[in-house]
Amino acid sequence: MALSWFLLSFLFRSLYAHNDFFTSIGQMTDLLYTEKDLVKSLKEYIRQEENRLEQVKEWADKLDSLTNTATEDPEGFLGHPVNAFKLMKRLNSEWADLESLVLKDTTNGFISNLTVQRQFFPTDEDQTGAAKALLRLQDTYRLSANTISNGDLPGVVHKSRMTVADCYELGKIAYTDADYYHTELWMAQALTQLEEGEESTIDKITILDYLSYAIYKQGQLERALELTKRMLKLDPDHHRANGNLKYFEFQLEKQSTAEAEKKEVEDKKREKKVLDKRDTERKRSKDPLPERQKYEMLCRGEGVKLTPRRQSRLFCRYYDNNHNPLLLLAPVKQEDEWDRPRIVRYHDIISDSEIETVKEMAKPRLRRATISNPITGVLETAPYRISKSAWLSGYEHSTIERINQRIEDVTGLEMDTAEELQVANYGVGGQYEPHFDFGRKDEPDAFKELGTGNRIATWLFYMSDVSAGGATVFPDVGAAVWPKKGTAVFWYNLFASGEGDYSTRHAACPVLVGNKWVSNKWIHERGQEFRRPCAVSEME
Repeated sequence: MALSWFLLSFLFRSLYAHNDFFTSIGQMTDLLYTEKDLVKSLKEYIRQEENRLEQVKEWADKLDSLTNTATEDPEGFLGHPVNAFKLMKRLNSEWADLESLVLKDTTNGFISNLTVQRQFFPTDEDQTGAAKALLRLQDTYRLSANTISNGDLPGVVHKSRMTVADCYELGKIAYTDADYYHTELWMAQALTQLEEGEESTIDKITILDYLSYAIYKQGQLERALELTKRMLKLDPDHHRANGNLKYFEFQLEKQSTAEAEKKEVEDKKREKKVLDKRDTERKRSKDPLPERQKYEMLCRGEGVKLTPRRQSRLFCRYYDNNHNPLLLLAPVKQEDEWDRPRIVRYHDIISDSEIETVKEMAKPRLRRATISNPITGVLETAPYRISKSAWLSGYEHSTIERINQRIEDVTGLEMDTAEELQVANYGVGGQYEPHFDFGRKDEPDAFKELGTGNRIATWLFYMSDVSAGGATVFPDVGAAVWPKKGTAVFWYNLFASGEGDYSTRHAACPVLVGNKWVSNKWIHERGQEFRRPCAVSEME
């Protein structure tokens, strides 16, 4: 027993405490084994206290079955965003509830073991991050709350249904952010499941309380009043409901009187203003992203702007980069993905064994991906970039050196001034909203510390297939490129003149189902003077 506790403790310490687990599916797989080991420890305790702790035994049996299934295919299991959310919720909240129950007997080692190890569990931030990921997926892919709750997502292997408590938790997190639109959706789903007979510790009154307020905040007084009356039927003495009832009735009467006094023209203006206000309040949030609609349409596979005529000009070919000696006997498979900007895909450009080597090297180093603050220049995390990344150098391993050389052979560009190979693993609903890879004119010092000029080009390896979502999209031109394991895409960020190509603004769509691994090489200007000579025209 002491040995098993030591091994469990060692496993926990191999994880990073409070390390944004929700931002990397790859690192979250460790938590499944952690939870499985906790179940084993718990079952040992149950054997000693079986008669007194029957409730705890039922809990353990349920989790034993779940973790056995999950650890057979950890990445596939966590590829379902509901499973990932529920893992965060279990480890952050529900195990704490269990601890309170077991504390009736503090003599057993299980409690001390659990108490010590809980400091390495996911945090509130992880649980909230996983919940917000579900809301993001719901919006981007236009999924109903019922669809997500039932686990009916494309490409799903490990289907998982959300409980009333899960739906309530999502609604509550949205409520905390004053996101009343999603609060309404998920509280309504929780209420529906309760009314369909699902048993839960969450009661109707609690759900109706949140739901009525969320609807009121969206300007729908009559619906809010109706729900408040339903609450009072269940609990006539509910203090807040009685107060809200009087307030809503007063507001409706006041609104009715004001409407009657206004002239027809003024009434129409007022009506339009109210509707506009409601539309604004029902929006998900104040969105700083101007191309949000285009971006999300492309993520869904809609709005791709490639006419048949332009499509007919795209070809596949065997490519040896102008008779490069290293490619003469084994040319690479090149496919045109887009014409303006020119985006090409290389098939079978990285092997499965190379991918595994890169992943194994990167996984222990993965850290929350950051962005450069355009004002301060400081690296910081951002809600629009949900992933973890690591950097690998050619001198560390022959595989990385070989990959760098392959990129140089295919592109003809100098790699000595390129950045190290960046490996990224996306988390629950992982994404990177529209951005430029190159430094713009208002960012003259973007890569000053590197001393290698601007990012002239981007090379992006896809190191996994993704069951649903996860496309690379270019909103300005309506292009979408879908992940395919073993391939890579390449495009120039700068024209030959050195001017930035603003049509290369791109994004990584949220991963709906699956586990997305990519690696990229940012190639810089220095060293390319004779490999890609400067053009005379600014836009060449």
